Amino acid sequence: MAEPPTPTDVPLLEQLARAVDSRAYSHRTRDAYVYWVRRFILFHHKRHPATMGVPEVTQFLTSLAVDEEVAPPTQNQALSAILFLYRHVLKLDLPFLDRVVRAKTTRRMPVVLTRDEVHAVLDKLDGAARLQASLLYGAGLRLLECCNLRVKDVDLSAKQITVRGGKGNKDRLTMIPAALIEPLQQAIRATLAQHTADLDRGGGWVALPGALARKYPRAGRDPGWQWLFPSPRTFTDAATGQVRRHHLHESLLQRNVREAVVAAGVHKNATCHTFRHSFATHLLEDGYDIRTVQELLGHADLNTTMIYTHVLGHGPGAVRSPLDRFGPPTGRR
Repeated sequence: MAEPPTPTDVPLLEQLARAVDSRAYSHRTRDAYVYWVRRFILFHHKRHPATMGVPEVTQFLTSLAVDEEVAPPTQNQALSAILFLYRHVLKLDLPFLDRVVRAKTTRRMPVVLTRDEVHAVLDKLDGAARLQASLLYGAGLRLLECCNLRVKDVDLSAKQITVRGGKGNKDRLTMIPAALIEPLQQAIRATLAQHTADLDRGGGWVALPGALARKYPRAGRDPGWQWLFPSPRTFTDAATGQVRRHHLHESLLQRNVREAVVAAGVHKNATCHTFRHSFATHLLEDGYDIRTVQELLGHADLNTTMIYTHVLGHGPGAVRSPLDRFGPPTGRR
């Protein structure tokens, strides 16, 4: 560990970004890993990670927990970034780092809206925000899964949506609610009309995942690859010179939902993800099998889905207290 690193023309953080991209991780994971490795280097006064080891990593992670009081998932993300750097970029072995005790996430009950509350919140939304929020609830989508939908992912004839590259970089199928067939038809028509206009102006490009742009150079202009919820603005990609559209930024829907919750008079800490929690809970209330719900949500572990049984009242709330056998209190108080 004491030997200086081998010189290279490629900066370390760029090597890290390339290594993450080569493994088809999401761009958010790439950015997070680069952020934490940069923090690690700055914490140790810009020493090269190749000259450091387990003591320095432990010191950094301890500082995050003790001095900055970060949440356990944040500390775990920082550890994952550093492990990735040493294993896949520096090719250095840190055998004892595997023994670092990872912080455990506190288990909390998800916030769930009643059916009336869902209806009240959706009623305060309109346009693309209403359709997106309806998909979060009606199909159990995560926020970014909804924003990343492309025209080809929506199969109206089969009434199903293909979620591509979801959490864990996994694909899955989920349903399209019958109530959203017509709104989705309208959204697709509007997207394709806008795409045609973009093509006439020399644009019409969108970013493609992974190496598809190299394998299919013209696919970025294909109607099927267009974002279902495109941004109203175009931009010129610096690397390719292509005039592109991105999808609507997720923060726009987050803000709209936050405002709708307040306007609807719902006094819960409800967010976009609350619609997904409500989707699962209401399906279980309707009697659907928990493994079916697990598949629709894309949970790898059934225990993750099981938390909704507690929300349903199958946990402590379903147990009758022995005090209730005595009936209401009588006599002196």
